[in-house]
Amino acid sequence: MAPTHGSFAHPFSRRRMLTAGAAALGAAALGTTQAHAGPHAPWPDLIPLPDGFRPEGIAIGRAPYAYLGSLGDGSLYRADLRTGEGEIFSTGPGTPSVGLKLDDRGRLFVAGRGEGARVVDARSGEILASYRLTTEAPTFANDVFLTPRTAWFTDSFQPALYALPLGRDGALPAADDVVRVPLSGAWAQVPGEVVNGNGITRTPDGAALLVVQSGVGALHRVDPRTGVTTLVDLGDAAPLTNGDGLLRDGRTLYVVQNRQNAIDVFRLAADGRSGVFLRRITDADFDVPTTAAAYKGRLYLPNARFTTPPTPQTAYAVVAVAA
Repeated sequence: MAPTHGSFAHPFSRRRMLTAGAAALGAAALGTTQAHAGPHAPWPDLIPLPDGFRPEGIAIGRAPYAYLGSLGDGSLYRADLRTGEGEIFSTGPGTPSVGLKLDDRGRLFVAGRGEGARVVDARSGEILASYRLTTEAPTFANDVFLTPRTAWFTDSFQPALYALPLGRDGALPAADDVVRVPLSGAWAQVPGEVVNGNGITRTPDGAALLVVQSGVGALHRVDPRTGVTTLVDLGDAAPLTNGDGLLRDGRTLYVVQNRQNAIDVFRLAADGRSGVFLRRITDADFDVPTTAAAYKGRLYLPNARFTTPPTPQTAYAVVAVAA
């Protein structure tokens, strides 16, 4: 069924959301939360977001909270995975927030499309630092991945990655310490304002990066020192058309394909040079999901609803599925 304007396409979706919400309100009335309401209290499968929010990126840390950014004004939202309740904790700068990741120090690294990147305190919402990643135009800082020493950002409009080197104890770099790593090798940039580099993660052995090139449906293994890429051999698997967020758990790679309303799952070689297709995850409540984060055996994906015209009244939600 095609999505309807300002509402979810599937009637069952709203029932699931209302059931979870009623359970959460009932628990609140008893002075508890769903997490403590009993061994059989389910966590919601759908987490509602503010109308008109326009989510894209999602991050989850060790605690049961999801962090999401708005493509509209860049505000950041924190949702309790146990109850589905949440709030905007950082008012946006008026420009988009795209991909984001949470580090162990409670800091959110946020890709800001044409505005570079910023780092936000996940508790207070305070902006800790802002970075202009490039002076070239056009630019589209799309996603981010964290290693112990570097925050890596993709650019959908430029054949490059940007590295923010982290200092001792995770110290943030100065504004002019951004390192540009041009992409070469197998990388063939589609010119113009076409989505190229998008989701990013690391190979299982930690030696290289993996970047999906959305416009051509290819997965690249990137040498982080040189930017030279090779195509990951995925055998007879279909192209990763509209490949968006990447999530790796051990040697399992989840590739979100937004307009396909699907997640393709692969078993990677340790060095990330090849992978075997395992299965495809779909769900009736997917409505152009963009990215994924995991918590306790579940994947959480924001519905970006790119095929639905955004208005201040358009409804958005996060969908939870089994990993």
